[in-house]
Amino acid sequence: MNNYSQKIQDNKIAWHQNLKNALSEGQIDYNIQLEGNFCLINLDKNCLLINLVSIHNSFTADELLKLQNHFHLQNIKLIHLWEDVWLTKPQQVLARIRSLTGLNLRIHGRKTKVFKITKPVSDAFLNINHLQGAVSSRYKLGLFLNDDLVAVATFSALRQMKHTANYKSAELIRFAVKSGYSVTGGLSKLINHFYELLKPNDIMTYADRDWSAGEAYSTLGFVQTDVLASKSFILDDSLNRHLEKVQTFSSKRKEVFNTGSLKYLLKF
Repeated sequence: MNNYSQKIQDNKIAWHQNLKNALSEGQIDYNIQLEGNFCLINLDKNCLLINLVSIHNSFTADELLKLQNHFHLQNIKLIHLWEDVWLTKPQQVLARIRSLTGLNLRIHGRKTKVFKITKPVSDAFLNINHLQGAVSSRYKLGLFLNDDLVAVATFSALRQMKHTANYKSAELIRFAVKSGYSVTGGLSKLINHFYELLKPNDIMTYADRDWSAGEAYSTLGFVQTDVLASKSFILDDSLNRHLEKVQTFSSKRKEVFNTGSLKYLLKF
């Protein structure tokens, strides 16, 4: 093994161990499961597997999807956790795992109130509590328990659709809940409030297949309408993902990818 290959192997061991230490500190029980060339974290009490995907790998998106489907047929949820995502967003990853394992404190949506919030408030909340952080949006709604902001949803402007006269659609761009909490009925309450404000004919959104099959959207009445292909990204030297290659990036940085997205539509 040459020095470069040894460095890659050492980095792989280091981030795997770092994640395992974080799970142990968070009192999340797990065991290691090997599935062919895949290294999985098994949270068997919750029928949940985490596939650890290193930056330097030889997998394809189809292979990751095949692995995911293999366990889906056994009623086991598998998520793909990339090395760069863990290294840049460890707190958000742990919060997502805790939510998936049912360790969050639960808040009933009926005890909350919806208010419009400003861009700085929305961006700060999403950058702390959403794996992909804040992005541009037209409308920003916050869910408050007393004076505490516990969830945020952001939406696009209304878009006039050509297929039907006076038909308007909007996109649910981001939804996040405060780390450590789950809000029962929270997303539904935010969507209903948005509908009352602007009366769209439908709302569309996307589920990241690395993490979700859109179960929460299906529960709310969304219908899956499309499957979007995998996307490739280039990592900068801070391990941030970019859709387009930039010549100044390190030549040793390899492309990473996701497993695509699922498009969902809620009609009113």
